[in-house]
Amino acid sequence: MNPFKAPHTSRSHPPAEGEAAPDFRLPDQDGQPRSLQEFRGRWVVLYFYPRDNTPGCTREACSLRDAGDPLQELGAQILGVSMDPPERHAAFAGRHGLSFPLLADRDGEVSATYGALFALGPIRFPKRRTFLIDPEGRVARIYNRVKPTGHGGELVSALRELQARRA
Repeated sequence: MNPFKAPHTSRSHPPAEGEAAPDFRLPDQDGQPRSLQEFRGRWVVLYFYPRDNTPGCTREACSLRDAGDPLQELGAQILGVSMDPPERHAAFAGRHGLSFPLLADRDGEVSATYGALFALGPIRFPKRRTFLIDPEGRVARIYNRVKPTGHGGELVSALRELQARRA
């Protein structure tokens, strides 16, 4: 049994706001298995992106890196997901000082489960999409049209707003 294989899902649609976020198990840039369940009790910024070291993906990752302290103060964990292998993630994270896990969805199954997989014949990669997941594991907000620059600040504002509503 592959320890990194995403759990089988019978979902016919990606999760919607208010629904449970599907769990998964993927290797991070250090080859360590990570799951969504591991972060239960915390907010999670789960962002899908096409490929390491491309201009848009680099801008988005750096925007999230720069928003890392405020997001952490708000109790959030950032998780990036693409189909790149762990070694490529490690180089990308090192080059740009990314301190959050980058997860390797090599077969695209998790991306597909979240409705973030672009597939056109042999071309397959995750679409740029972000899910803000609450501490109970439910999708609180979905970003289907992500602008890489400033996305981190956008998420900080959204998280503050969502937390204020819960208070």
